Amino acid sequence: MKYLIYLIVILSVVVLSCSEEDFITSPSAKLEFSTDTLAFDTVFTSIGSVTKRFTVHNTHNRSINISKIYLAGGDDSPFRLNINGIQANEASEVEIPSKDSIFIFVEVTVDPTGENNPMVIQDSVMFSTNGNIQNIDLLAYGQDFHLFNGEVIKTQVWKNDKPYLIYNSLMVDSLENLTIEAGCRIHFHKKASLLVKGTLTVNGTFEKPVYFQGDRLEKIYENIPEQWGSWVELESGSLYMLGGIHFLVGSKDNLINYAVIKNATKGIQADSLGNSPKPVLTISNSRIENMSLNCLDARSTTVVASNCIFANCGSYAVALLFGGTYEFYHCTIANYYAYANRSEVSLILNNYYEYNDKTYSFDLAKAYFGNCIIYGSNTSELSLDNSGTGAFNYRFDHCLIKTGGKVEIDESRITGSILEKDPIFKNVSEYNYAIDSLSPAKNVGSLDVATLFPLDLNNVSRLADSGPDFGALEWVKTEKKEK
Repeated sequence: MKYLIYLIVILSVVVLSCSEEDFITSPSAKLEFSTDTLAFDTVFTSIGSVTKRFTVHNTHNRSINISKIYLAGGDDSPFRLNINGIQANEASEVEIPSKDSIFIFVEVTVDPTGENNPMVIQDSVMFSTNGNIQNIDLLAYGQDFHLFNGEVIKTQVWKNDKPYLIYNSLMVDSLENLTIEAGCRIHFHKKASLLVKGTLTVNGTFEKPVYFQGDRLEKIYENIPEQWGSWVELESGSLYMLGGIHFLVGSKDNLINYAVIKNATKGIQADSLGNSPKPVLTISNSRIENMSLNCLDARSTTVVASNCIFANCGSYAVALLFGGTYEFYHCTIANYYAYANRSEVSLILNNYYEYNDKTYSFDLAKAYFGNCIIYGSNTSELSLDNSGTGAFNYRFDHCLIKTGGKVEIDESRITGSILEKDPIFKNVSEYNYAIDSLSPAKNVGSLDVATLFPLDLNNVSRLADSGPDFGALEWVKTEKKEK
């Protein structure tokens, strides 16, 4: 009798255990997902995208069996799946225990089509469970592009027909000219730069600026520094960082107008004098910002900049090193770098170089700043590093400068300028360096300088009110909205 009772108990436990392991079979028992649409931002054709994922949840009290998970587009789909750790675009009899979940990882590659306009790429991940069909939509935008991979190019013109993508850097050869037309978008893969031995001409316009940036187009990367820019490893083991756009020794007569250069290690580097009476680089109406090192690194060279914003760098925003000749008109040099602690100032002027305990001196023939703003989040944003025996000629003509009381500026070299006062930018966290109506930089600029550059970076007249402002952006009255 005892044996019979014991057997009944054992059989009951087995039956209960089997019942607990039975899958729920009702068509009403649906899966739940962490999203209904998995969207990818613009993806370069044939290069691929960042991997994204979503979660499939079983919220029921019993296990559930998914008969089939698959891509609606089948083998022709540009998307690829990893189903709970297994690389496959299709899986059958996928079990999810009660109150548990699985991950679906998705990648996409867009095949080239030759079309110039963005392409919309769509598919769905399908789930068949107990006769019930559910799906997650997949959405990506792709675009065809011109690819340059570690090439040295001769004279050519880049037209605004589709984006340009640079892998492993690109060099413009000596005595050759690369002309980039208005509206072009130049994208760089990680560790890539544009190296110029010859001449670069960027013909952007106010309506169609030329963009230089990384190839990660997801929203999260929009303002992240250090996405592109090459370097050379030296014998000492240290790294020599190249500019994202780097004008090498001998490069000459470079012109950049209406460009946006952002998110590199260095924005621009210009090395040494070119064999020409013209500046090595003339840059106007441009924004150079969000670099892990410098916006502009100029060494023993000649640069003329007007209506430019140099902003947000982990080191000097503008470094004028080893002497040279420089002119800056209506420029805003603003450094509020937020990705790491910054010890260097926004602007440094220097006329020497030290190597192996020896000092090499150079002539700073000219460093002129007219109607400029030099400001940022550090106590001081200016360094006058005159330790060489060469000339050290500079002038601040109607500028707003933050020195923190740590820099002694020769009185004969500063005219009509304002020290230590906050320019009151509208919103530096949103990269808006226009000044507020209460800014001390308003209406106090040199009319002589403003007459040379009557329109600001936003095509606003500097001569239409009671006086020109300091910086690249003229104050504009904002109309209040009616309630």
